Amino acid sequence: MKNTSTETRFIRDRERVISLTQELVRIPSVYRPGVDGGNEEKAALFVGDYLRKLGIDVHIEEVEPGRPNVVGVIDSGKPGKTLLFEGHTDVVTEGDHGSWNYDPFGAEIIDGRMHGRGTNDTKGNLSCMITAVQSMLEDKEEWSGKIIMCIPCDEEGMMIGIKHFIKQGWAEGVDGAIICEPEENQVCITQRGAMRIVLKTYGKMAHGAISWSGINPNWRMAKVIVELEKLEKREQERLGKHPTLGWPSITPTILQAPAKGDAQINVIPEQCMTTLDIRTVPGQNHTTLQEDIRHIFERIAKDDPDFQADFEVIEDRPWTSTDKEEPVVKAVSQAIQTVLEKDPVYNGVPGATDGTFLHLAGVPIVTIGAGDREVPHQINEYVDVDELAETTEIYRQAALNFLL
Repeated sequence: MKNTSTETRFIRDRERVISLTQELVRIPSVYRPGVDGGNEEKAALFVGDYLRKLGIDVHIEEVEPGRPNVVGVIDSGKPGKTLLFEGHTDVVTEGDHGSWNYDPFGAEIIDGRMHGRGTNDTKGNLSCMITAVQSMLEDKEEWSGKIIMCIPCDEEGMMIGIKHFIKQGWAEGVDGAIICEPEENQVCITQRGAMRIVLKTYGKMAHGAISWSGINPNWRMAKVIVELEKLEKREQERLGKHPTLGWPSITPTILQAPAKGDAQINVIPEQCMTTLDIRTVPGQNHTTLQEDIRHIFERIAKDDPDFQADFEVIEDRPWTSTDKEEPVVKAVSQAIQTVLEKDPVYNGVPGATDGTFLHLAGVPIVTIGAGDREVPHQINEYVDVDELAETTEIYRQAALNFLL
């Protein structure tokens, strides 16, 4: 049971995190290239101003025009560890407004749930981390070291925000990071890796009625896709189902012929293109998987002298794993026990987060936050407001645990 002072603080912080989430959700921050105001800038500047009013040292760093990162730094003035909180300002498209039951940027609260784009992923959790730090400062809690609040752009895209943050040196000396994403307040210590690949097969353009005069790249692409499915099954048989991340996968997504220009039903295209969304688990090596694809090309070419293909890796995000004994994981796990009065549930993140690149920079990461894990990017996105309050308290307690 919470004592009187704890209960009073919990109610205060609950009201704040709900209000802050609503304010952020009502600032659309979908990245729309070429659209005036179609970026994260308004949301980022709002957050920057909010942090300044709390007396936090704020840095606004433009990653691309109109796409800033916000970095907040709170130094206790006492030597100790550095804790990083990370939560992004961008959200995915809302899609068709008419398909929503509520205004996607209205942040309406109905029966204990706040509805809108970003409530779950991840403006709610961004608000939790800000409110948690605000609560610590207002209550003049005793702690040592430093807190860095990383609030980047473009987590939903190519993650240029977190890459810029690391390039600017902000991750140096960070001892642990809490990645604020919707995970039902489960303690996520693993993440699937991701490779994004553009793969092309080449042919010779010709009339569809005179097919022998051309070389059809679509037949070649069909052979490649069949072999990629076999490769996926071999990897699944070799590794099995990971206890927190599920199955490794190789997924063709976009299939397009011709790769450029207009398609016509009676024309054999010159090229065929597919994109691969490859998701990996511990035990897989991304370089080895690329070699496996090259071997597929070689095998097909042995039986088909007209076969030509190549691929380009446009994004490479390795899987991550953090030991349960890492101090940042223990700090979060202890916070779960204190706040929720139950043992933590350990799990993994099915996709990549900004934490992927922090992990590459040598920072131990743990991912946790409010929100149903299956709701992100859906129409009628929502978050339970009670869970926002719980997450705020978990973040607050985890920071105090880590920065003793």
